[in-house]
Amino acid sequence: MEKIVIIGNGIAGTTCARFLRKYSDHQIVMISDETPYFYSRTALMYVYMGHMRFEDLKPYEDWFWEENDIELIHDRVENLDLDNKILFCQKGNQISYSKLILATGSKTQTFGWSGLDLTGVFGMYHKQDLDRLEAMTNTITRGVIVGGGLIGVELAEMLHSRGKEVTMLVRERSYFDHILPCEESQMVTKHIQKRGIDLKLGQNLKEIVGKNGSVSSVLVSETNEEIDCQFVGITTGVKPNIDFLKETNLEINRGIVVNSRFETSVTNVYAIGDCAEISTPSEGRKAIEPLWYTGRMMGENLAYNLSHEPIDYSPGIWFNSAKFFDIEYQVYGNIQPKLEDGHQTLLWIDHSNEKSIRINFNEKNEVIGFNLMGVRYRHEVCEKWVAQKTDIEEVLQNLKLANFDPEFYKTYEQEIVEIYNQKFNKSLKLKAKRNLSSVFQFLKRGNEN
Repeated sequence: MEKIVIIGNGIAGTTCARFLRKYSDHQIVMISDETPYFYSRTALMYVYMGHMRFEDLKPYEDWFWEENDIELIHDRVENLDLDNKILFCQKGNQISYSKLILATGSKTQTFGWSGLDLTGVFGMYHKQDLDRLEAMTNTITRGVIVGGGLIGVELAEMLHSRGKEVTMLVRERSYFDHILPCEESQMVTKHIQKRGIDLKLGQNLKEIVGKNGSVSSVLVSETNEEIDCQFVGITTGVKPNIDFLKETNLEINRGIVVNSRFETSVTNVYAIGDCAEISTPSEGRKAIEPLWYTGRMMGENLAYNLSHEPIDYSPGIWFNSAKFFDIEYQVYGNIQPKLEDGHQTLLWIDHSNEKSIRINFNEKNEVIGFNLMGVRYRHEVCEKWVAQKTDIEEVLQNLKLANFDPEFYKTYEQEIVEIYNQKFNKSLKLKAKRNLSSVFQFLKRGNEN
């Protein structure tokens, strides 16, 4: 029996521990200084907004860990002796291991602005960030959020829900336009502005100004405007949380470099989740993907590898989902901000109701991606079509299969087909039935193939 120690109790580390216990009788130890127990990080905003309690974010009861013989240590690893396999912790703990799994997650990315050390300046990633924001909320009249993206819009919604004035400094000319195509980006931009957010596009932070140790205002680079505020949220992205590893002999680039089996440059040391950098990522995937579902997949994959004949990590077709205030967002496959050479796009958009459906396909008429705003499609169906390089006309004729709970939501497949027919002088008609039985049969055929 080996002693497997996991640093980090986020989704990657926790999933790995759970499946290690399922597959083996190894001694399992988890170390984290954030919270004693695992919680769903992506739902932190709902605690602040009053929709959930923090205890509701814990998927497992506190007794679960002891019941499953997984030891939890609430401490911070400060130094590592990888030659002798010993960890040195802040509280004086010295922990030995047979195998070490690094699942240390991410931390807020900053860019050297003055004033970052002032009270009231931080990101929104950890439970401690939520606690700090809660503690100072009553002192906030206006908050300034630096950076766009998904964390930025979540933080804006959080402050807005408490009646705070919010200014956002976003370097892009349209919100999230480095990820979203132009039409969808403009839709999100208008949606945020309609919510009363002071969205300053094409503008960057110059300096954070303080008074008596606390933030009092920010200066804008392009205009030199000074904006009074009591809170500055830094949401300019995240980076691997690996500073404490820099003096080790681990190979480190932006993250901890691993192969497709999560092996690092040091024997019996592995890395998963946000802190891991895949040396040769799969086609269509990035070397570092700080996403909830990829952390979960990595954790399960590594647990399997440590208990069975190892298999390579294969995350499959790219997908992601998020929310911009009231607009739900889903993406499957290859959707770029600008259409690539040889690619075609079909776009149905309803500006008044803030909904859109985009389907991209290549010069061979193979569907390569779906982008959805305010509309839900079934993940498994879209993934199969992209993975199997399905012809655009077959997809359109069977588009009803993609609808999520069509009995409860309005559907728009006929509109998409009509756009295709008009654009390419075709006469396609929908043919798939809209029911769960037909969806299951479709997916079953995919599994058999």
